[in-house]
Amino acid sequence: MTPKPAPQGQEPLYETIARVLRHNIVSGRLPEGLVLVEGPIAKLMQTSRAPVQASLRMLNAEGLIHRFRGRGYLVGRASRGPAPIRRPLDDFDFDIPAASQSALAVRGTWLRVYDRVEAEIAACQIFGEFRVIETELANHLGVSRTVARDVLSRLNERGLIRKGAASNWLAGPLTARTLQEKFELRSIMEPAALRLAADFIDYGQIARVLAQINTGQTKDAAELEDALMRFCLGRAPNAALIEVITNNRLLLSAMDKALSDLGLPVDTVALDQYGALFQLIGARQINAATAFLQEHLRILSYKSLARLKIVALIPESESLPKYLSKV
Repeated sequence: MTPKPAPQGQEPLYETIARVLRHNIVSGRLPEGLVLVEGPIAKLMQTSRAPVQASLRMLNAEGLIHRFRGRGYLVGRASRGPAPIRRPLDDFDFDIPAASQSALAVRGTWLRVYDRVEAEIAACQIFGEFRVIETELANHLGVSRTVARDVLSRLNERGLIRKGAASNWLAGPLTARTLQEKFELRSIMEPAALRLAADFIDYGQIARVLAQINTGQTKDAAELEDALMRFCLGRAPNAALIEVITNNRLLLSAMDKALSDLGLPVDTVALDQYGALFQLIGARQINAATAFLQEHLRILSYKSLARLKIVALIPESESLPKYLSKV
């Protein structure tokens, strides 16, 4: 039996965005060769960039848009067609049907609080295992239990929480074994994504990142890791691979932020390594960059494990929200 599609407003946000973009492409409102970039689309639909990126990957798989050597996607199938058109979507009578506007508004309710909850739940896991209390979460956010359930469902999809034996939502703990496994996945998937992305990297953007590093404007390893994902790995033409990489990074990024908030010093060696990695990518030495990335992840794995062990010496944070109950 074919499953019924989710009602609008309950489907994943990226599917709603993809439906709107598909409508405008198929109707001819968006001309062939128009450049689609996630930022302007996210602003127009009042969402974050992540679901827009997922929707663009979906339309790319359908053949309605395609990658090119510049940033973003081009409307239409890959061919030697017209030169890229770089104009605002509003110039082409971009249409968001009423049903989709309603769906975006509904999804936007939980989206506005999701990032905050994701960070809190990911960060708590360095202190052990916690139960997530749905009613307390709704009160904490000042939203309905329906919205709280939407948030929890998304967290479950991304692997940050799970259902326990008593059907309670559980988070954590982040153990040394979990950390090791996540870095093993990174060492397999991220170099593979870098190879696949070689022809789609925006090398002009890489040059700008290098300039920021060289002038001391960037002093945050997390910022450079995000740049690596957005401008390099995330441009690989494999939507499933990118989604797995993104989800696998979530807990590690939250751990680093939580430990930094606890006062652990900045890793200057990691900054230098990212600088060297971007140098290799900027020079289009992808094979060398791939090997360097694997070694970087190996070193980062050991350092992250050492940082995690420090948590055993630090009292559990008193700022943890009340919807989290230590198991």
